[in-house]
Amino acid sequence: QVQLVESGGGLVQAGGSLRLSCAASIRSFSGYAMGWFRQGPGKEREFVAAINWSGTSTYYADSVTGRFNISRDNIKKTVYLKMNSLKPEDTAVYYCAAAEAYPLSMHGMDYWGQGTLVTVSS
Repeated sequence: QVQLVESGGGLVQAGGSLRLSCAASIRSFSGYAMGWFRQGPGKEREFVAAINWSGTSTYYADSVTGRFNISRDNIKKTVYLKMNSLKPEDTAVYYCAAAEAYPLSMHGMDYWGQGTLVTVSS
């Protein structure tokens, strides 16, 4: 059974940093592209960042470009999201997801984690 388990969320002040982790129990983890998505209060889920199977290609939502960095460790079967210069509008539940296809399509993801809450105070 495939599981994606996010961790690292919490409360942080504006301007601060957090690193989210997503541990995957996927046998062929390196065969999956990975992404981070988020859903803020009263908002629809939106794309945040994506990384391809080998980690050689990444792309980001405009709202986080230059502040967030996605990376992966295929040996540890873990994907990370380093978030810097956090803003109150980054407050959301952050989800990691896996897909065989890249670039990612939010509606085409194969597996989703349960989410981790990030709260940014002003």
